[in-house]
Amino acid sequence: MSTETENRAGRAASSRFSGCAEKKVPTAETSHARTWSVGFVIKLVLMALVNALGIYIIAAAFNEGSWILVAVFTVLLVIVDYVYFSRKHLAPKYLTPGLVFLAIFQVFVILYTGYIAFTNYGDRHMLTKERATEALLLTSTQRVEGSAQYPLAVVDAGGELGFAIVNDDGAVLVGTEDAPFVPAKNAQVSGKRITEVPGYEILTPAQIGARQAEITALRVPMSEDPGDGFIGTQTATTGFVFQSTLKHDAAADTLTDITTGKVYHADSSDGFYRADDGETLSTGWRVTVGFKNFADAFGDARYASPFLKVLVWTFAFAFLSVATTFLLGMFFALVMNDERMRGRKIYRTIMLLPYAFPSFMTAFLFAGMLNPKYGFFNQVLFGGAEIGWLTDPWLAKLSVILVNLWMGFPYMFLICTGALQSIPSELNEAAEIDGAGGFKRWRYITLPQLMIQVTPLLISSFAFNFNNFNLIYMLTRGGPQFADASVPVGSTDILISMVYQISGLSGAATKNYGLASAMSILIFVIVGTISLISFRRSRSIEGAQ
Repeated sequence: MSTETENRAGRAASSRFSGCAEKKVPTAETSHARTWSVGFVIKLVLMALVNALGIYIIAAAFNEGSWILVAVFTVLLVIVDYVYFSRKHLAPKYLTPGLVFLAIFQVFVILYTGYIAFTNYGDRHMLTKERATEALLLTSTQRVEGSAQYPLAVVDAGGELGFAIVNDDGAVLVGTEDAPFVPAKNAQVSGKRITEVPGYEILTPAQIGARQAEITALRVPMSEDPGDGFIGTQTATTGFVFQSTLKHDAAADTLTDITTGKVYHADSSDGFYRADDGETLSTGWRVTVGFKNFADAFGDARYASPFLKVLVWTFAFAFLSVATTFLLGMFFALVMNDERMRGRKIYRTIMLLPYAFPSFMTAFLFAGMLNPKYGFFNQVLFGGAEIGWLTDPWLAKLSVILVNLWMGFPYMFLICTGALQSIPSELNEAAEIDGAGGFKRWRYITLPQLMIQVTPLLISSFAFNFNNFNLIYMLTRGGPQFADASVPVGSTDILISMVYQISGLSGAATKNYGLASAMSILIFVIVGTISLISFRRSRSIEGAQ
């Protein structure tokens, strides 16, 4: 009886245990389903974030009228969605990020630079024709005598100045140079003084004084029609009506000065409104000028003469930089590679210190140490002599080469050290047995084997120094300036720093992005051609070896 009872209890317990096991242990199907659902949710979230970011960028480009960017980012967004949010295309999932960044930061930049090189984009030609016309109508204004006056407050919206006025009906209107006046909801007025405009900061008297010239030059349109006039101020407290002195005739594509009657016709050849007597209005627009920028680089005396001087110095600087850094780096690598030398690890670490320090900071420090009056070199090493390291043309070039040698030899030391480790020791041992001296072993064994491995790096170093803008700008700023040049170019300027000066980014010349882009294309062609020839030459050397 007891045995039967025990059997029943055992079967019941086994049944309960089996039920628990069935409930607690998930099967492969349920686990896979749960994993798939989590992965699906994550994929949806990522898809939403990526598309939200892409649509935001496309919308911003669309609002700015940048149709090229709209097309580029639309294509990129479609590609990303197709590659990453499907179960296929495993390899493109790894390649797409690099290709996208390559397209944005390399291909697009090259194509856009090429486009700018064939335009007159620069000073007085920064805008489209429509925007240039609006700017001329806005800036060519005069106060309308006897017109109404409005209580006014100067407001700021994210760094953009604007005006808030109280109109004849007592309503507060607010607008900026690019946005006509609109009613300001919930604005507060105390007497005739505007005290609060939601979404805008009202400038204090101190802020107004700091930006007085900007405020008095500001004109806010009354409406979308420029003919309705603009509001300007001379006191920052009272607004006056200004009327444009130019009248635009869209059908005839002219601007007429209503005070003199002179008519300016749109000239699409150079992007100006031009009168019959040759006078042009101050603001122009971007137009295509063909190969004019390239012709100016070689044919215009203002640019051709300094361009040829700078081109010769650029080749000399790049070649001497590679040669000196390689020879010094190789020398130290050979010395440190000798097993008989003690403390090699310490010396190798010391050799790397100039390379570890930021290059632009090194150039900046050397600029101070080479100062003719209070620099370390003249005051300490030469007893207070005033040697023009950076003011004499030839000494400045020598200084550039020596400073670059200080910054560049550790890199060559590193690559030569690595290359020496890979040269079979049996070759040198066999040559030594045959009676070859140290120089002959270096000349006929070490150097050829070394050149096979470091030639591509020497080519890349040449290309880098050909465009070594940081060193030139931080050390000499391209100076000393050429005495006979009408453009701000100096004796130590290389092509890339000359492009920077001509572009007008330094403030030393008027902006000329078209010419600067044309010269950038020339630099690209020169460096690309030299690199291609050099790589082919290095392959032939490797094949001969």
